[in-house]
Amino acid sequence: MTALLFPGQGSQYIGMTKDFYDEFAIARETFEKIENSVKINLRDIIFTNKSELLNITKYTQLAIYSSSMCIFNVLQNEIDIDKLFIKYSLGHSLGEYSALTVSNVISVEDCSKLLKRRGELMQNAFKENMSGMVAIIGLDCIKVEKIITDNKLKVEVANDNSPLQVVISGTKEDLLKAENVIIKNGAKKFIYLNVSSAFHSRLMKNAEEKMKSLLNKVNFQNSSYYIISNFSAKETKDSKIIYNNLTKQMSNKVRWVESIKCLENLNESKIIEIGPGNVLSGLIKRISNKFTLFNINSVEDLYNFVNE
Repeated sequence: MTALLFPGQGSQYIGMTKDFYDEFAIARETFEKIENSVKINLRDIIFTNKSELLNITKYTQLAIYSSSMCIFNVLQNEIDIDKLFIKYSLGHSLGEYSALTVSNVISVEDCSKLLKRRGELMQNAFKENMSGMVAIIGLDCIKVEKIITDNKLKVEVANDNSPLQVVISGTKEDLLKAENVIIKNGAKKFIYLNVSSAFHSRLMKNAEEKMKSLLNKVNFQNSSYYIISNFSAKETKDSKIIYNNLTKQMSNKVRWVESIKCLENLNESKIIEIGPGNVLSGLIKRISNKFTLFNINSVEDLYNFVNE
């Protein structure tokens, strides 16, 4: 059996999927369908970034989603997808929306419109440049959460990425106060991330409520594959559970380590990361050695995979 993985914000780069766009008609059709849904020239942003919008959240999320869907649709067009024996689908934060689309829970058109608003809501959730995120290197999630609790720090874990990488969110002031405390308690690095706000934290609560009202208007279908939720780190095909988990995603931590351990406990052995970059494959190697990992980020990757 196989699991599909889709990346989130931070994996973007200028020119991603340009090779797919140049070579495959289905890739061009995918971009056109998404652009028609959101009325944004995503190809200009992704392929040249002359407008310097690629790293602005309200465009980044759509850009990564478009790229991931482009690669998946080409893969599906080039091989008999049933022969991959896909059983699970999951993504990191934004990537969960890609996972839901390929699993036929949400249509491409609906998902594109949702992500346009999600990016806007997350970008504008708190005063500009007054909140952020920090990657802590060298401590696991349990240790970081204990440091936060013991020292009454006003930050919270946003992403439990690997046993050696945890991302926290908070106001800039609270992150600065937390830095010395966390370093003194064993962190090797405390890296401020280039993001516009404190994602996956209580500072997203108002944005999450607005996002929920948008999700309410979308018709969720039962999933073709088991979805492993960022919120619960459990698998389900039930559209009601998927919807409920997604409504809580924005203000709660991404339980990535637990999600990969869930796959491991389900005796999954093969993982295909689809989308720009290979960040998730790198994280998974730090979590478990039980998986055979494939990454499809370029046409060359695609042909290597098909000929495997």
